[in-house]
Amino acid sequence: MLYVGLDVHTNRSSLCILNDAGAVVNRQEVKGGWPKLLEVVKGIAQPFSLCYEASCGYGYLYDRIRPLAARVAVAHPGKLRLIYRSKRKNDRFDAEKLGKLLLLEMVPQVHVPKVDVRNWRSLITWRQRLIEKRVSCKNLIRSALREMGVEPLPGGGRSLWTRKSIAWLKQLSEAQLGPVGLLRVQMTLDELASLKQRISRVEKELAKIADTHPGVALLRTIPGVGIRTAEAFCAWVDDISRFTRTGQLGAYFGLVPCQDSSAEKNRLGHITREGPR
Repeated sequence: MLYVGLDVHTNRSSLCILNDAGAVVNRQEVKGGWPKLLEVVKGIAQPFSLCYEASCGYGYLYDRIRPLAARVAVAHPGKLRLIYRSKRKNDRFDAEKLGKLLLLEMVPQVHVPKVDVRNWRSLITWRQRLIEKRVSCKNLIRSALREMGVEPLPGGGRSLWTRKSIAWLKQLSEAQLGPVGLLRVQMTLDELASLKQRISRVEKELAKIADTHPGVALLRTIPGVGIRTAEAFCAWVDDISRFTRTGQLGAYFGLVPCQDSSAEKNRLGHITREGPR
């Protein structure tokens, strides 16, 4: 069995191959994108195990390397730093360290979900980013009104984003906001309308997935749990059997307190916030 450590980058990757005794058999620097890297991996003598760090696109690589290797381990970057702390760090040494951890069965692995779950997660994340952009647009409009001393709630309305208020914003004049302020408000309103349509489109796609997922339907029977919370929980948990007890699930989402325990002292702090945001 050969043990392959792979330090992956977009245009250049380092590869280190170890034998059963932990000796370096071959080192190689692969210049080019991931298709070139996959060609090199295909040429490795069988059987071999391979390890690389989880980063952007780790699922894509896993799907394509898994049929080629006897085993593929995707390492957790944060936990790797705790195991292998060194002031001498470069791609060649990182690849060798990954190979050694694989040989010693010490790789802190991450769960690699199937492609449909990864797509579901990316859609949830994309909706969140659109929501953040929408909030930013609303703040820009409020800022423009405040700078020009324009009362944002005419007639005692409770919201600036009702249909009546949006119509009022569109009717503001250059005399009220000035030429630059008016341009800012008009362009931001256009962007706000576009974001509303895009968010609606994404939510329709998410609703299609949620309607066919039994876990989402079950969680929504809990009072106070809506579709957004239920779908995020199910998408990131994915396979519940990978957690042996509820404490592991809480730790995965970073909902357990920080702990500093020594002898008879046990200090608990704020929640760790580790895991998926």
